[in-house]
Amino acid sequence: MPDDQLVPDDVDLAMLRLLQADASITNAELAANVGLSPSACLSRTKRLRERGFIEKFTAVVDEKKVGLTVTAFAFVTLAKHSRSAADSFLRQIESIAQVMECYNITGCADYLLKIVALDMSAYRDFVIDQVIEIPEVEHVETLVVLKTEKRSFELPLEQSSIWRR
Repeated sequence: MPDDQLVPDDVDLAMLRLLQADASITNAELAANVGLSPSACLSRTKRLRERGFIEKFTAVVDEKKVGLTVTAFAFVTLAKHSRSAADSFLRQIESIAQVMECYNITGCADYLLKIVALDMSAYRDFVIDQVIEIPEVEHVETLVVLKTEKRSFELPLEQSSIWRR
């Protein structure tokens, strides 16, 4: 691959913006919007995927419409701070479908989990039966979402240092 293709350009930025807004856009529509031929656009999309700029294409499902009425954030503190304890905790969290996101954080806890559940009773049972049962977990503190005011999956690409040349 030529060196000039190692750094994404303004066309790549435009493509990423459009794909973030609607990943179901057809290749022909994407190509027309960025001023490329469909084959050149498909080639660029493939390159963006191969280089990890695009992790995957997916559908965002409304939690409430499928009956998952509770979203909560749980601060999790581990009992022991070691690489093996963290690795063991993460292996177990990875296999739990209700955990939508897991972040290693600084501050009051070691991890922040985003969790969905059918209702508060199911959430309570989930924390007691699954999260607290993980041997590495010492403490869990929960924040329950009352209402989602904003949710976006679109990164502010213009603020990224790779486009500030």
